[in-house]
Formats: sequence, structure tokens, C-alpha cells
Amino acid sequence: MKDILSEYNFKTHTTTVDSLDISYIKEGKDNKTLLFVHGLSSNSDAWAKNIATLSKNYTCIAIDLPGYGKSSKPKADYTPSYFAEILHKFIEKLELKNIILIGHSMGGQASIKLATTYPDAIEKLILVAPAGLEQFTDANATFMKSYFTPETVKNTPDAQIEKNYALNFHEQPEDVSKMVKDRKLIKEASDFDAHCQAIVNSISGMLDEPVLKDLENISQPTLVLFGDKDALIPNRYFNPTLTIEDVSKIALEHIKSVQVDYIKDAGHFVQYEKPTEVNKLILQFVNEK
Repeated sequence: MKDILSEYNFKTHTTTVDSLDISYIKEGKDNKTLLFVHGLSSNSDAWAKNIATLSKNYTCIAIDLPGYGKSSKPKADYTPSYFAEILHKFIEKLELKNIILIGHSMGGQASIKLATTYPDAIEKLILVAPAGLEQFTDANATFMKSYFTPETVKNTPDAQIEKNYALNFHEQPEDVSKMVKDRKLIKEASDFDAHCQAIVNSISGMLDEPVLKDLENISQPTLVLFGDKDALIPNRYFNPTLTIEDVSKIALEHIKSVQVDYIKDAGHFVQYEKPTEVNKLILQFVNEK
């Protein structure tokens, strides 16, 4: 998709992990590294508003996970464990130290896997509207997996694409139009079919590999952030009686050292809708001894 996607807000670099081209952004220079992991159907540019501010104090690196953005799109399971393995090898390849791992949505679920599988790799963990805390019945998971197919993703009409993006926000910022434009343009990319398969496999991967039991094994100090108007977590269709406070309670009950904060009047894509508030909380948490 390199020739299809709009230019990211920051220059991209490429390295090789497991014979895959992995694209990433790197800004700032400090001995402490903030490593950002995007969510489903997203890419590293999703963190541009955070990197613009936080790179003044820290090294900020945002990765395009395999299957997304400008990275390779291999045939893979795309489970949280798969992403965790890629992230760990990426950390080793770039010789990153003193890492605060920051994952959004699907990237949050992958970050939980990395934090528990390779606890010495990171110092702190920040989960932004993370997937994996909310639970689904086997029947609901089966339904979701049957609903999301490569064909349905591939054939999503432009009007539905716009609606899907709107669901991520309480009040959609004007510059989201760039993301929407990119999502429409990538239909023309030579690797679009592989990207659609990656999305479908990622959804199945999250459902097949729940991380509830992993939460108790998180040893790092952890910050969990939610927009208080998140329309995607919890799922309104499958868990209509569940509230965002109920999902947060799961983190509070299972993670040893955890802080939960809510961003007022913000949706699921909280770091993009309310970057000033999110950046402030990240800075406070990173600087805590």
C-alpha cells in the first residue's frame, strides 16, 4: 500500500523482521522509548497527535503491524501472540531499551500478550481502550467470525466506511477525513486482498485468544485509559447491559498495579479525539517513580 496510502504525518522507516518488511515511525531522542501499537484497520499514523507532543521528551516509535499500513501482509494467524512475537523481535532488532509499551484496542490486547510473555522487555504498560478485557460467549464469537469474511471487508461500501469511522468518536475531528480517504483508496492497492484477510484473521485471533487470564500475570505498572463515551467497548449488540465501568473493573480486579482513567466526552479512538488529555496522562504516568 506504499503507493496508495497518503503520506504519514512523520517520516517512515523500514526494517526486516522474520523476512517481513516492517514500517515504523521514529521521532525524538531520549533514553526512554514510547512504543506505540495501533488497533484494527489502523496504522502507525494513528498516533501522530501523540508523537508530535511526546517526542519532545522521549523517543517515540510507532509500528505498522504486519498486515497493516506500509508493512508486509503475509499469510498468518494474526493472533495477539503473533503480534507479540513480531513486536518482541522488532524490539530486539532495533535494540530498544527502557520501553513504555502503549497499545490501542487490538494493539492493547497484543501488548498484554507481550507484557506477560516477555515481562523483561518493557518497564511500563499503557492500554488505551484495549480489546481483550470484555468477554464474549462462544456463540457470539462464532457469529462474529462468520459475519466478518474477507469478502465483506473487501466489499464495504464507501458510505459504510464513513459510518464505521464515525463510530470510533464521540465528536469526530475534521482531520479524520484523511483516514477515511486512505481507507477508500486502499481498495486499489495490489495487496488489498491480503489486508482484508489480515483484518478477518485479526478479529478471529482476538476472539480465539482471550487475555483475561493473562491480566493477573502483568507485572509492570499499568495505566488503562478509556473514553467515557466509547461506543465500541463494550459491544452494544452482544453485551447490551455492560458498561465501560464494568470493563474497567475487570482491569482493576485482575491487574496487580493498575491505574484507570477516563477521558471526558471521548470515544474509542480516544488518543486521536482528545490527544491533549491523553498526552498529559501518559506524561504523568511515565514520569511516576
